[in-house]
Amino acid sequence: MPRRFASQKRSSGEEVKKFLYSTAMLRQRKVSFILASASPRRRQLLTEAGYKFKVVPSDIDETAFPITGVSACEYAKQLALAKAKNVAEKFPECLIISADTVVDFNGEIIGKPTDAKEAEQITRKLFSAPHKVITAVAIVRLNDGIEIKDSDTTIVYPKKLTAGQIAKHIKGGSWRHKAGAYAIKEAGDEFVERIEGSLTNVMGLPMELLQRLLRKFVG
Repeated sequence: MPRRFASQKRSSGEEVKKFLYSTAMLRQRKVSFILASASPRRRQLLTEAGYKFKVVPSDIDETAFPITGVSACEYAKQLALAKAKNVAEKFPECLIISADTVVDFNGEIIGKPTDAKEAEQITRKLFSAPHKVITAVAIVRLNDGIEIKDSDTTIVYPKKLTAGQIAKHIKGGSWRHKAGAYAIKEAGDEFVERIEGSLTNVMGLPMELLQRLLRKFVG
């Protein structure tokens, strides 16, 4: 079902918690791990969901991964896995979780803008038509050879932005460190009309997917 934002009142925490009270999820939340990401939103989602984790950001060079000749989904999986392995090398006995979010605009892979000019170009492009937000999740533990990667896709239907709205967005700087140069809000979003798929996926960490992937680690 498409999700419209005008009537949505729940916080991101409520969005996550609506599926977190099964017996399986209560056990899952006891699984400890390292989050290989500096993203405040991913940290927020995990904290609100009650997971126990530490944060150790990866230090890979994302520009070293070519975006040509590969789908957006596979590109995101490559980056997520590389981030997880990077941190796992320092903590081989720990479960490492990482994620990477990209935007697919008619087959073109769009990541984080490098400057305001590129952010404006991306904003004008993405808010002209629907696009896909893809977040890949990787789970690695070197000591016992665990290596899992998967992804989720959400279709975003943007609102038409005026030149003034775009200028204000770029000047405000909230596009920095964001795939697609924007971050979705939980309610009353000024950029998004509706979505089809997971909200938390667009926020940077598909909690429904993570729940499924963590099942094998529940004793």
